[in-house]
Amino acid sequence: IGIWGHERRIYAAMKFFIFTQASGLLMLFETGLVKTAEDFGTQGEFPSHPELLDWLAADFVASGWDLRRLLHQMVMSETYRQQSEATPELLEKDPYNRLLARAPRFRLAAEFVRDGALAASGLLNDDLGGPSVHPYQPDGLWEEVSHYGYPKPFSSQKFLPGSGRVLYRRSLYTAWKRTSPPPSMAIFDAPSRETCSVRRLNTNTPLQALVLQNDPQFLEAARALGDLMAAAGSPQDGIDLGAKRVLGRAPTTKERDVLSAALVRYRQAYQSQAEKARQLLASAGAPGSGDPVQVAWTLVASTLLNMDEAVTRQ
Repeated sequence: IGIWGHERRIYAAMKFFIFTQASGLLMLFETGLVKTAEDFGTQGEFPSHPELLDWLAADFVASGWDLRRLLHQMVMSETYRQQSEATPELLEKDPYNRLLARAPRFRLAAEFVRDGALAASGLLNDDLGGPSVHPYQPDGLWEEVSHYGYPKPFSSQKFLPGSGRVLYRRSLYTAWKRTSPPPSMAIFDAPSRETCSVRRLNTNTPLQALVLQNDPQFLEAARALGDLMAAAGSPQDGIDLGAKRVLGRAPTTKERDVLSAALVRYRQAYQSQAEKARQLLASAGAPGSGDPVQVAWTLVASTLLNMDEAVTRQ
C-alpha cells in the first residue's frame, strides 16, 4: 500500500509537470494546461483539459517515464503545428486561446534566441558535455559586483571570456554568477537563478532589439552569416540563402526588394567611411578588415536576425 501510495503521488505530480513544466519551461505552448504552475492547491487554476492531462500522464507512465517520447508527441501533434494567426472566428470561439484553437505566439526564450542566431550563421558549437564557458560581457560589469571592496581582486573575481570555438557553445553551457547573470540572457527574461523560478515571464522590450543589434555575439553571428550570403553568388541568391537559414523560408518579393536596396545603400555609405567600417567589423570579430562589401552583407544579415519572425514562436 505504501508503494502504491508513493506511485500515486508521483503520478499526480507528473500530471501537472506534463503541461506546466514541459510546455511552460520548455517553451512549447507558453501556457500550460494548468496556468498556475506555482500553485497546484485549492488556490490554483483548474486544468483547461483535465481528460487530456489524465491521458497524457497515464501514457507517460506506461511508456516507462520516457520524457523524450512525451515531448516528441507534443511537437508532432497537429495542435502544436498550427499557425498562430488569429482569425475573427477563432477569436470568437476561443478569445484567450485556452482551448488551443490556434498556436500561441510569443518571444522565444533567451537561450533559443542566442543559439538560433549562432546556428543560422554556422558558428554554433554543438559539442556535448564539458565545463561551463564565459561568452562576452560588457567590460567592468563582472568586476563591479565581485570586488567587494578589495583593491586587488582575486582571480575568480576577474572575468575571463572564452576564446575560439568555446565562445559559440550552446547557451546551456554558459556560466552563471547569480549577482551578475549574462546581461543578454537577463534582457531576454532568463531567470536570475537567485530563487527558484517555476515559469518565465515573457516580455518584448526595446532593450531586446538593442541586444540583437549591438551585442558582440550577435554581431559576430551577423558577420559570419553575411559572409555565407556574400559567397552564395548574386545578391538575390545571398538574400535567399540568408532568409532560409534564419526564417526557414524564402523571402517574399517585398522583403527581397527591401534587403537588396539596403545592401546597395550600406555598401555606398561605407565606401567613404573606411574607419567606421573597420570599427564595425572589429566589433563583429573581423579586426583589420574594412571591406565595405563585407560591412553591407553583415548589416543585411543583422537585419534578418532582427526580424520579429526570427525571435518569435509563430
